[in-house]
Amino acid sequence: MIVHLLLAAVGLALLTWAAHHLVLGSSRLGRLLRVSPVVIGIVVIGLGTSLPEFLVSGLAAARGDTGLAMGNIVGSNILNLSLLLGVAALIAPVPVAASVIRREVPLAVGAVLLFGLLALFGLGVPAAAGLAAACAAALWLLIRWARSNPPDPVLAAEVREMTGAPGRWWIEAIRALVGLAGVLAGAQILVVGASTVAAALGVSQAVIGFTLVAIGTSLPELMTTVQAQRRGESDLVIGNLFGSNMFNSLVGGAVIGFADRAGPARGGTVLIVVMVLGALLAGGLLLDGRRLTRRHGVLLGLAYVATIPLLFSA
Repeated sequence: MIVHLLLAAVGLALLTWAAHHLVLGSSRLGRLLRVSPVVIGIVVIGLGTSLPEFLVSGLAAARGDTGLAMGNIVGSNILNLSLLLGVAALIAPVPVAASVIRREVPLAVGAVLLFGLLALFGLGVPAAAGLAAACAAALWLLIRWARSNPPDPVLAAEVREMTGAPGRWWIEAIRALVGLAGVLAGAQILVVGASTVAAALGVSQAVIGFTLVAIGTSLPELMTTVQAQRRGESDLVIGNLFGSNMFNSLVGGAVIGFADRAGPARGGTVLIVVMVLGALLAGGLLLDGRRLTRRHGVLLGLAYVATIPLLFSA
């Protein structure tokens, strides 16, 4: 089992490194090709930072490891809006622009609600198609909002943070291709290692997906959150975490539905309810005061800890 645990750790490390370079190379290549910053920020960066969750869950579902696939998405969603958001609030209070609270936050919470509802009944092909259509509509809305005046501060911060100064086009193309290959390899290694560890420990795949895999695939969000909060870019923190949950729910859910050949994939009712309540709690705290304090950070951190025992009753 130690060998497979190390294998899973290697997969996580490779996945995190490769996803970073895939997003960086793609976004820089987009700049060199004069692609709109709006498209780079929302499509390349927004979707790219959640790529580990999509790919790991899709590969797990295709292998028949449905518990691992669902546990990863549900666990990542809970982690983002409880522990990671709580860590950000503990570093410093998180004030949020009114436009973000009115638009991006409700859109992300709605995506989690839709995913949770469909996951209770089973993510088959029809549900997957519905989630994919919802994702297309959400992307259209985000791009439309980002092009409005004044510019969206969350989008501007994300593009500034992720793109940096590009090199020659062929260097960035190679970086993106190497990153893509690394993501594919890392996800495969992680899924094989994690499913073997679950069998060796005698625990459900959902437990491993919710803990080891979800925490590992959320490392990009954690690093971005800490760095952005230390620089005082609170809108980037909110956009990163809520945006990750939106893409996890819509794209991740669609990938599971299309990839799973064993039938509609269902998640544990208890954890799905916790995921939905967590999204509503985080959104409600922002709507109530337009800022998160350290007291809120403690509350959100404790909320995540309280979900751990629920794994064994789900």
